[in-house]
Amino acid sequence: METMAPARVEHRPALAVLLFASTLGVMAGSTVMPVLQVIRADLGVDGTAAGLIITAHGLAIAVASPVIGWAMDRFGVRPVLAAGLVLYGLAGGAGLVITSYPVLIASRLVFGVGAAAVFSGTTVALLALYRGDLRDRVMGWRSATTSLGGVIWPLLAGAVGGVSWHAAFALYLIGVPLGLATWACLPTTPATTRERAEGTVLGLLRQRPVLGFYALMVATALLQYALAVFLPQRLAEVGIRAPFAVSLFTVGSSVCMSLIGLAYARVRKRWGYRRLLIGAAVLWIATFVILGTTDQPAVIAVAPLLYGLGNGVAFPALTVLVGEAAPSRQRGRAVALSASCAFAGQFLSPLVLGPLMGATSITTGYLAAAGIAVVALTGVALWRGRLTRHDEPVSAS
Repeated sequence: METMAPARVEHRPALAVLLFASTLGVMAGSTVMPVLQVIRADLGVDGTAAGLIITAHGLAIAVASPVIGWAMDRFGVRPVLAAGLVLYGLAGGAGLVITSYPVLIASRLVFGVGAAAVFSGTTVALLALYRGDLRDRVMGWRSATTSLGGVIWPLLAGAVGGVSWHAAFALYLIGVPLGLATWACLPTTPATTRERAEGTVLGLLRQRPVLGFYALMVATALLQYALAVFLPQRLAEVGIRAPFAVSLFTVGSSVCMSLIGLAYARVRKRWGYRRLLIGAAVLWIATFVILGTTDQPAVIAVAPLLYGLGNGVAFPALTVLVGEAAPSRQRGRAVALSASCAFAGQFLSPLVLGPLMGATSITTGYLAAAGIAVVALTGVALWRGRLTRHDEPVSAS
């Protein structure tokens, strides 16, 4: 993988591009979510099939990410990320003209290859550019801007989705100019060598902390998409169906994630990684208990807020933990494997919870999701030793 210099003033354009590109990760599914019920009705598919429109790209990301990671370690981040952004824009924007469910799913799979490069490429570039406390600050900014994208993109999709669900897919075209900006702004670095790309995936997986981080990535993604896929159906049950109204319920999570992201560096210093992850799991449990036990829209609206607070600390914490656990020559593959885990969890979410909800109820499925969060909490609470050498909280001065 290419070596980038420490953060300096001249890297600010690269930072701006990387933070903007980071919003495309959450945009991948959240842009479709406000119009999901409209697509479902127009194409005549059931709830589980409709959920695959949001999550099919996750399967492609899970499969393609190891190759993307190897390519970044071998050839550098810049060309892989730039090409991935262009593919993201073109394949995602294809939904503008697609009218067939199978073709739409096929386009989402191609789109997922580009999204794999975007997700892993932005992460690896930021980890390579920044160190120490500045890395915590930047990861907090990334969490904030990513979640801000989770506010803006669904609102835009909900607004244009009122005209046509196809119009929501036009938002993906932003990937094309971002790809060109990435090529122009990311630092030019020396060529890599085969020696620097040495090491195997199995070697990474033998590290117990890394396996634990990956397991948490799977659980986090499964829970995130339990909210993203099935919340619109839950809202329809309580009388809320308009795309823009649905988007208002969902953006609350992103607002909270953005706010906590701005304070992440200070919170991480005070609490340490283990306490942050315990707190996140407690908030996830509360989220799904609420969704599984109430029919009141005002109370349901609280659940995404709690989830956003938990995800706002878990997302940057797990990103840095994976980055620190792997040697620099394998960072691309380590991050790519975390992407595989995260998006495999997204893809599995409707397949695991959809049949359960279909056989029982959406509320029962959400209580099952709360159970998954309890397992995550138990695993982190029973963790022995430090997660990293930086895990001890720092007392406030």
